[in-house]
Amino acid sequence: MNLEALLAGRLEPALAAVAGFPVDPVVRQSQHADFQSAAVLALAKRAGRAPWELAPEVAARADLAGLATVEISRPGFLNLTVDDAVLASALDGLDDRLGVPVVAEPERVVIDYSGPNAAKEMQVGHLRSTIIGDALARILVWRGHHVIRANHLGDWGTQFGMLIEHMVDLGAEEAEHSLGDLTDFYRAARVKFDGDEAFKTRARLRVVALQSGDELSRTLWRRLIEQTERNFLGTYARLGVTLTAGDFVGESFYQEQLASVVDDLAAQGLLVESEGALCVFPAGFTGRDGEPLPLIVRKSDGGFGYAATDLAAVRHRVRALGADRLLYVVGAPQRTHFRMVFAVCRAAGWLPDGVAEHIEFGSILGADGKMFKTRAGDNVRLDDLLDEADQRASAPAIGVGAIKYADLSGDRRSDYVFDWDRMLASTGNTGPYLQYAYARIRSIFARSAFDLGPVVLTEPAERRLALALLGFEPAVTAAADLREPHRLASYLHDLAVAFSGFYEACPVLRSAGETRASRLTLADRTARTLALGLSLLGIDLPDEM
Repeated sequence: MNLEALLAGRLEPALAAVAGFPVDPVVRQSQHADFQSAAVLALAKRAGRAPWELAPEVAARADLAGLATVEISRPGFLNLTVDDAVLASALDGLDDRLGVPVVAEPERVVIDYSGPNAAKEMQVGHLRSTIIGDALARILVWRGHHVIRANHLGDWGTQFGMLIEHMVDLGAEEAEHSLGDLTDFYRAARVKFDGDEAFKTRARLRVVALQSGDELSRTLWRRLIEQTERNFLGTYARLGVTLTAGDFVGESFYQEQLASVVDDLAAQGLLVESEGALCVFPAGFTGRDGEPLPLIVRKSDGGFGYAATDLAAVRHRVRALGADRLLYVVGAPQRTHFRMVFAVCRAAGWLPDGVAEHIEFGSILGADGKMFKTRAGDNVRLDDLLDEADQRASAPAIGVGAIKYADLSGDRRSDYVFDWDRMLASTGNTGPYLQYAYARIRSIFARSAFDLGPVVLTEPAERRLALALLGFEPAVTAAADLREPHRLASYLHDLAVAFSGFYEACPVLRSAGETRASRLTLADRTARTLALGLSLLGIDLPDEM
């Protein structure tokens, strides 16, 4: 039950009757009551009257019978207290979805996330896209949308000539062995490319052969991609991420479509030749020099960059996949790029307004406030990070849960500092704290079988917990609609805090009769909410802590 929406629905007609026009009720949770409406303040300003005079008129007209009581506080706030019977009935009536309905009009949503580069192991820089994207995918699926996960691998380009030629030099057996460590394999190829002119020439010719469909080059390329994907899937399994082999749709998938992208843009008069390259200059984008900013579709050498691939991907996802919504979970530095890609696609008629969204996020920082790297200044391998999590935590689920929750608990747009001690703490706003709260509740029921009963609210701590439990639906809805998983994470932490206060103030097993049955129901509802909420964030619950 969304109490905010329910109260707003009751206040809205009263506000409109007093004002003579629609007024947003602006109902929010409050420290002064269960909820508070500040709508009268804005209404009074428009009406030229004192809010203290208008508030009683609104309160008198509001149909709150059987739902809540209203008190007025200066300068004109409406303080709303929900009836205990309403809270108890709502909790007793919760189903397996805990009050969150399936959306009435489900959408077909393509979520582009993770997107590491082939022939390299995943780095900590891939963590945020992977975690945020997977949480959004889980939440949207549970809300009833049809979600298509798209792992847009960087699996095509000039570097593959270098890598394939290195495989040829090694021979089939040695190359197979060397691919076991992709990082070392890539570094060895890079050293040869930078230090051996003959190898560099052969590598460049190999790119031409690969793109021309040479059978040997394609065979070795596929072997390289297959090993990469196996490596990625192992990391995803450790992270508890829902991406599968079927979700890999790399840049190579779109190569046959790039010529038609150029033809389509040219036919619509959108392409401009600039210094030998074919570009689109979408309106409103300028560089630091104030000159129009180009999106390069085809380079001067006739090759295609990732802008062309992104254009092809948008067109394919809307036309072939029938997407109603495109979500790109990519870091904030790519903001301008995606705005330009979307602008070009709209100009070409491939993308309806409002369909594509760049779900941007900040960076992971070290204790020094700079980009998170090893002491030697290298990028941190994701598997190394997970190994350290296993060593530091008492169980893999706790270590991975700590990493995920630290990422998801803050606004995704902000940077955050990677701090093992804070992330793994069993107190505060951390993953282990929530996992511990769940484990503590389940320990109550592990002692013996208990009967649950109707909710009866007699203590302030019980009311606070009841209100917190009924906040699940608006938290999930906000996380889904705003693409902000931290809305759900913050809610779950507040719920765990409310339960802790309840547990301290209201003995559960030491109470008796209907009081004990009611408190057991409150505990059960809390455990179910924590379990479901954490699963929507992709955080597992250990059997014990």
